[in-house]
Amino acid sequence: MNEVVLDRAAAQARAIAREDMVACRLAFIDCKLPGSDLKENYSMIGPGVTQSEEQVVNLREPHGFNIGAAAMPAGVTNNLHLHFSAEVFFIHSGQWTFRWGSGEGAGELRGGPGDVLSIPTWIFRGFSNDGDGHGWIFTALGGDDTGGIIWHPDVLAAAATHGLFLGRDNTLLHGAAGQPPEAGLIEPLSPADMAALPRYTPAQMRRRALAAQDRDWSARALLGARGCELAPVIGHGISEDRAQAAPLANPHGFSVDWLRLAPGGTTGRLRLREKQVFIVMRGEAELVLNGPGREVVVPLREQAIYSVPSGVWRELRQAGEQPAAVISVCAGDQRKRIEWPTATLAEAGRHDLALDPDGYLARRGLLPETALGVGEARF
Repeated sequence: MNEVVLDRAAAQARAIAREDMVACRLAFIDCKLPGSDLKENYSMIGPGVTQSEEQVVNLREPHGFNIGAAAMPAGVTNNLHLHFSAEVFFIHSGQWTFRWGSGEGAGELRGGPGDVLSIPTWIFRGFSNDGDGHGWIFTALGGDDTGGIIWHPDVLAAAATHGLFLGRDNTLLHGAAGQPPEAGLIEPLSPADMAALPRYTPAQMRRRALAAQDRDWSARALLGARGCELAPVIGHGISEDRAQAAPLANPHGFSVDWLRLAPGGTTGRLRLREKQVFIVMRGEAELVLNGPGREVVVPLREQAIYSVPSGVWRELRQAGEQPAAVISVCAGDQRKRIEWPTATLAEAGRHDLALDPDGYLARRGLLPETALGVGEARF
């Protein structure tokens, strides 16, 4: 792989600060329903599942996944709908109740800041902010094209009384209350269709959640890191600690890891084949792009998002006065292999560290000559 270098303009164009994110309050068919009319939808990377042509998308470049956000005041609800691809929630702020299923198969699960929840495909889901203030949830959706969503029949019926309908292409149509426009409308699921949908027990759903206090942190997950810990969440991410395994192992189309950087902490300079997106959940960070002599530094405040292209050298550093907590999302279900600079590998060797032939950290002194260098990725 050829080295990719970003000039300052190109580097800045891939940063999405909180103030760059634009809310759409007419993104979905339930946007006029009492108790749902104050919710906000954001599409930062890819359009997500918005049903509005007015939705602002910060970065449309395909990543293999979409990144967005849902925000709403206390007491506001996002109504029942189902997705065809993975939907993962990263709670930034607020106290939330997530609901899934319908009728006898319905269940609830609560979550707060730092919690992660992956809702299975092909089941209805909704959520409410039942905290005291405004809440914010980042979301990751599988695929470049999610294929839209299906709304619960009760939601479609309620929306019709407010003059909102869905066309067959899943776009939002406006009409008079109870009087649909002449365009063809999407048909609601029948009772038989509803009964045939998968069901999940509360115990099964809890296994698809990772509470903030349950993260499995490792300070030996990245060869070149200092003051940086990693906790895997979904799939085969970037950890080089053989003892770590993500609690959510089923394919999502992307992997997710938490990074925790102490004051002065850094991931070290590294390179990946896959596109990587950083979401700053707490504190501040700075991203150093490109190799020595060509560095571009991009500051990232809390709630900022950054998309790093394949083949670009990158180093994530803690900034500010507080530790930083950052989510890393990488494209693909495959295990991610990191390329480290030669100088980083040499420095690790001086501390009796190396990568074994399987690409995991090991004591260098235990490796025979035949094993040295075998696990080092070279793109």
